[in-house]
Amino acid sequence: MNNTPAEFSIGLDIIMKEFGIEVVYSPKPPEEIIIENNDINRPGLQFAGFYEYFDNTRIQIVGKAETAYLDRYTTEKKAAVFEKLLSTKPPVIILAREIEPYPELMESAKKHEVAVLTTQESTSVLVSKLIAFLNLQLAPRITRHGAFIEVYGEGMLIIGDSGSGKSETAIELIKRGHRFIADDAVEIRKTSNITLVGSSPDNIRHFLELRGIGIINVRQLFGVGAVKLTEKINMVVELEAWDKNKVYDRMGIDSHYISILGVKVPHLVIPVKPGRNLAILLEVAAMNNRQKMKMGYNAGQDLLRQLGLNSEGVETVTEWD
Repeated sequence: MNNTPAEFSIGLDIIMKEFGIEVVYSPKPPEEIIIENNDINRPGLQFAGFYEYFDNTRIQIVGKAETAYLDRYTTEKKAAVFEKLLSTKPPVIILAREIEPYPELMESAKKHEVAVLTTQESTSVLVSKLIAFLNLQLAPRITRHGAFIEVYGEGMLIIGDSGSGKSETAIELIKRGHRFIADDAVEIRKTSNITLVGSSPDNIRHFLELRGIGIINVRQLFGVGAVKLTEKINMVVELEAWDKNKVYDRMGIDSHYISILGVKVPHLVIPVKPGRNLAILLEVAAMNNRQKMKMGYNAGQDLLRQLGLNSEGVETVTEWD
């Protein structure tokens, strides 16, 4: 399976609906204005004439600081400043705090067909919300086969061969009070250099397949408290048929990771055979992962230290093909 993330984009109309932003001028319907860059720019430096490293694919946001600077200029200078900025064809300019549009801005916007929007939101809040929203919507992403459950606050991606018991384990975890996110296809988004977020594709959200029973809707069957739309991926648990010739980790001293979109995620391999209660094992795995990764405590290393033995572990990283 190809591990290369696709490039994504979003229509301006979706951003407007999400943040309650209104149109001042648009050369075409907002849904036809496509945003492909998740970065935001406040064009104060450009108003001062500095265009080195300027990225014209970013959303441009004008706030009180920018307008205070512009108010020092004459009408002719304002017109020249807006002409230079809008001639680069940015996708949209958003005026924060319901700032009254400059006539010079509107003239250049219509000339170069650049949308101008307005919002009552403060500039800093708007920038932070937009960046978070665009990071999620435009994040590199891949889809992988598995089940995704939140167990004790840990996002656990359960993978394994078909028939290894992923869905059956997921339904038992749901019955034990944990929250279901996705089954069969898990959409994984890289929202930062250290963060992966998992969700379900819209068309199969809340559905889970159980062999011998069929398809169930977890939300309808167990209620809204049993489901969640997204969650950070904190660990990957791989279920595999028990191999008596394979040596499985019994101490947990070494750190095993799997690399997904360049992000390292803790990785466990749990052998499956009749009589093992996988749901309980996965609950313990979630609590132990939190203790290791967030609290810095490794029980195996602690035991070896108390025995006076070497407790240094080895880190291994596996690329997810």
